[in-house]
Amino acid sequence: MKTAVILLAAMSLAAADVAVASEHLSDVDFLKANRCRGLAAGLGVSDTASLDALIKAEGRTRAEPIAERAQDEFSRGKREASKSDGKDRYSAELNGPCMALLSGGKDAATAR
Repeated sequence: MKTAVILLAAMSLAAADVAVASEHLSDVDFLKANRCRGLAAGLGVSDTASLDALIKAEGRTRAEPIAERAQDEFSRGKREASKSDGKDRYSAELNGPCMALLSGGKDAATAR
């Protein structure tokens, strides 16, 4: 009887972990969010509070290599968006996939 209760409790915890994990951004989407923040900075967008909050909340659970790569993505996005050629393309990326990432989470972020 005790074994069945322990097994049931363990299965419930495992199912809860899967449900919580599915609500978070994947590492790829986290990197995309950092690129979006870089694009916003490069284009001079001042209101990035929701994007900053998303990155801060999601960054707490990232492994060190992902966190380092996220900084690289931010820098690359900022550098690319600050160039005069391609501003329309980067604005479209910021207003398309980046906004989808904020409003719809990870499923909407993949809709490019």
